Amino acid sequence: MAEENNLKPVQPVREVNLTRILDAPRDLVFKAWTDPQRLAVWWGPHGFTNPACELDLRPGGVFRICMDSPEFPNHWVDGLFLEVIPGERLVFTNQAFRDIGGHYGLEVLNTITFSDYQGKTKLTVKAVVTKLDPKRQAAYDGMEVGWTQSLDRLDALLENAAVY
Repeated sequence: MAEENNLKPVQPVREVNLTRILDAPRDLVFKAWTDPQRLAVWWGPHGFTNPACELDLRPGGVFRICMDSPEFPNHWVDGLFLEVIPGERLVFTNQAFRDIGGHYGLEVLNTITFSDYQGKTKLTVKAVVTKLDPKRQAAYDGMEVGWTQSLDRLDALLENAAVY
């Protein structure tokens, strides 16, 4: 069916790999990824808010995040958790740019790992675009910047001890 809606496997595969050392314990960093209220604070590039964030944190569980900005209002991202190892690893897909026919313009496989590093947390993000509608090339091209800005926002959240 992917051929019918122009959604094709990406060749070559676009892969973003980022690593951050965060000055927070691993359990708090994991919580920032898995608690909907915390995730809504930092998810997305600068300028975005997340007025809705729903997580069913288990393999096979879904998540939905409504990303909103003045230039790009009411943008929903849907996903599916494939693996959840508390404090260690999250693997999930996410899809974005759903059209009126229910087809997504972008699909990504994300692997997030958490490990201890000198009293801090080493966070690694691997995001692999698995399918892309050519009309969504700008999102594809901006993935690394988007993830970098999201992680900047996560770092800022973790610096705010009042959140926890």
